[in-house]
Amino acid sequence: MSSYTKKILKKLAEKPALSVEFLKPEDTKTSYATTRALKNLVDSGYAEIHKSEKQDYARITQRGKTKLNSLLVESTDALVPQTWDGFWRIILLDLPENRKSERESLRYLLKKANFVCLKNSAWISPYPYEHLFMNIKKDLGLTTEMMIIVTQFIDEETKKVLFETFGK
Repeated sequence: MSSYTKKILKKLAEKPALSVEFLKPEDTKTSYATTRALKNLVDSGYAEIHKSEKQDYARITQRGKTKLNSLLVESTDALVPQTWDGFWRIILLDLPENRKSERESLRYLLKKANFVCLKNSAWISPYPYEHLFMNIKKDLGLTTEMMIIVTQFIDEETKKVLFETFGK
């Protein structure tokens, strides 16, 4: 994904909708690249264009939000420390079969964020990604399908297994 595409996706995530003209810089060369990037986002289903009498507006789709979250997890400049603060992040995920694509996307994001699947739909990690997943939960409307628990209290036998898994 090009840097223009990533920038546009990030801008679109900040507001419900943005004027297409607002997204285009005044410089002609950059304007063309931005136009192409926006077209690619629309073609990929990450954004959509709404036309009005006065101007066109772009907005991010649910698929675009998922892609953006994936990019944030993968980015090398992520602001999440990779050191353990003594708390475990447990995410319980229970999406029905008719939402399989969302479930697969969430599993992918959990793996990218170094979560380990414990038992079917229970994921755990020592790394502080809970805020990212709280935003994902809110964005996708997963009020009862996703539960996020942050705790430092885990039984000793389970701790041994987790310390081996994460090398702590």
